[in-house]
Amino acid sequence: MKFTKQDVADYYNQTFHQYQRWWKLDKDLSLHYGIWDENTRNFSEALKNTNRVIAEIASINAGERVLDAGCGVGGSAIYLAANHDARVSGVTLSEKQMQAAINNSFRFGVNQKTDFRLEDYTKTSFKSSDFDLVLGIESITTAFNKRSFAKEANRLLKVNGKLIIADYFKTSSKVEDPEGYLTKLSETWSMAPIESLDEYIPKFESEGFELIENHDYTKGVYPTVKRMYISYLLGAIPSIIFNVFNPKSGKFGKLNYKSGLYQYKAMQKGYWQYRILLFEKK
Repeated sequence: MKFTKQDVADYYNQTFHQYQRWWKLDKDLSLHYGIWDENTRNFSEALKNTNRVIAEIASINAGERVLDAGCGVGGSAIYLAANHDARVSGVTLSEKQMQAAINNSFRFGVNQKTDFRLEDYTKTSFKSSDFDLVLGIESITTAFNKRSFAKEANRLLKVNGKLIIADYFKTSSKVEDPEGYLTKLSETWSMAPIESLDEYIPKFESEGFELIENHDYTKGVYPTVKRMYISYLLGAIPSIIFNVFNPKSGKFGKLNYKSGLYQYKAMQKGYWQYRILLFEKK
């Protein structure tokens, strides 16, 4: 199944209140898996760790211009503006996310350093060579044409600019997924098919990027993988009952709870991993 940009927007609009409740969006400003380490005490800290790890890998300097491609409710942009004095723009296809991001930037006092727009990250309105860093945190999975994103990121970045992608990847191009877990996960989350690194990386290299670093954070996200599975077990019956009495609710909102099952089963089978890739524009 191939999703349109409107489908992606519908997914995030329809599931906004679910994430607001279970991911505590008003507090943590993040829809990510989060990264757990030996010092992480709870999910909130894991979510904050993602921003810290991204900033460390990128070596962000004060005053640098950053684009968050698929910015959600603005959490990463706000973190980088507040903690690294970066100037950050964010784009999203979701009207609800954009408005939340704008509101959050004022609430956390960084509205002068951030801006958020309702735009497609494969075709933005920004000037060429305007950014030092482009981020894609668990967002580039929705792009069916990865080269289109890579080409746009190359256009937006200065020479030697950096591109960071934190995302889900098949553990191998030979993974067959006979149970269809990855396919069902992609369909539940309005994503493009999940690719392996050897399928993915050449698309960015062909658009003028060089892979500089490749970090495996699969163990770091596993506690959240289990957390989402438990949420599925606890929430399946209430979700089914809700769907019966709310037949007009959106298709993505109805099915979102099943993602907790698919992502867990697929990882248990060894079908996917979580990586953070650092590219540099040649």
